[in-house]
Formats: sequence, structure tokens, C-alpha cells
Amino acid sequence: MAINWYKYASPASFYTLAGKMVPFFAIIAIGLLIAGLYIGFFVAPSDFQQGEAYRIIFIHVPAAWMSMFLYVVMAFWAGIGLAFNTRLSSMMATAIAPTGALFTFLALWTGSLWGKPMWGTWWVWDARLTSELILLFLYIGFMSLQAAIDDPRRADKAGAIIALVGVINIPIIYFSVQWWNTLHQGASVSVTQAPTMAATMLTGMMVMVFASWMYSIAVILKRVRVIILERESHTTWVAELREKGAL
Repeated sequence: MAINWYKYASPASFYTLAGKMVPFFAIIAIGLLIAGLYIGFFVAPSDFQQGEAYRIIFIHVPAAWMSMFLYVVMAFWAGIGLAFNTRLSSMMATAIAPTGALFTFLALWTGSLWGKPMWGTWWVWDARLTSELILLFLYIGFMSLQAAIDDPRRADKAGAIIALVGVINIPIIYFSVQWWNTLHQGASVSVTQAPTMAATMLTGMMVMVFASWMYSIAVILKRVRVIILERESHTTWVAELREKGAL
């Protein structure tokens, strides 16, 4: 049976679909989170150089990866909304921003917790840390600009410009340890090279990465449903949901 995916470009259709998907991804996220934390903090061995302090990577690395990934996805949806004037695309970008900002803050915070015992300081103006901080400002700027403009359409267009311009910061973050002499260690996991960590450590970290993905999907879908209701409050289908007591 063929599925007409185009119909889900409609906020009304996507609202229903998202409602069915949220519990599924939320349950998977909880299961993976429990498994990942257990492997990372109780199964994985201590690091021969960093001792127990290295375990912060099971939170820090997934958060850092998601902060960059979600920004690219946000910019993609914002760009689609800007180019094709599609309402749902812009709503998706708006829904992604808070989760991306959360992961960026978490990456910076856990990085500071790791940096204190490793570097002897909570913060250095390292290329990667500085560019990650700029990413947080980009998320905040995107959300603040949208909140400052009353007209949702104008807010979406203004936010899309910030999102698209800010994409240039993503490769700067990723390649900063290669382009500049920084204190931040290089990547332990690469698609072109064998991992430099024990299999148990890698397993725990990847489980946490997938948990972060599932969490992000669940929260973003939940948030976009709220945004759809706010922006479509004047429509007939929302009024019908209210009459049925579904809201």
C-alpha cells in the first residue's frame, strides 16, 4: 500500500501523525538512556590516563554531536520554509531550536566539568570551546529574534536567515582541532579510522548517542504539536478538536 507522504506537509495531518510517534520514540529514548548510563558508569573500565573523570564523555560527546546535528537540521527546515513558504517546515525549525540549545549548553557544561581536572581550569578560549559557545549564541539569537517579532511569517523568515548564515560555524567546530593547535583532544571516533577507545566504552557512548536522537525526536515532535495548535488556532480542524475534548 502506497503512502501519500505529501499529505503530512499539512499541519493538521502532521499533528495527528506526530501524536502517534511521540510515545514510541519516548519509550525507546528512556530504555536507551538507562542502558547507556549503566554501561558508561558501571560496565566500562576506567581510562588508564584520565581515570574515572573520563566518564563525562558518555554525556558530553552525545550532547556535542547533537548540538551540531540539530543545528544543521534546524537550518535545513528553516531554509525549506524560506524557499518554499511552507508553514510546517518553519514550525519544525522553531521546534528544534530549544532542544539544540539545550544540548549545546549541556556540551559546554560537561566540557567544563571535564576540563577542570584535565586542564586545571573550568574554561579556556580554545577554538572548539569558543566556536561551540558561538553555536549556543546562534540558537539563542534564533529563538530571541523569532520571539521579538509578532508576525509568525516574518519571524520565520528572519530566523531562517540567522540559521542559514550560522551553518558556517558547524564545520568550524568540527574541524577546529585539525585547523588550529588547541587543548581539546581529537576525535576518538571517526568514519575513516578505527576507534581509539575500548569496545565497551564505544558501545556505551553510541547507545547514549542513539538515546539522544530518540529523545530529540520525541521532544521536537511534542513541541511542534504545540506550535501547530498555537498557529492554527483559528482553523476549523482545531475548533473540532476542542469540541471533541481532544485538547
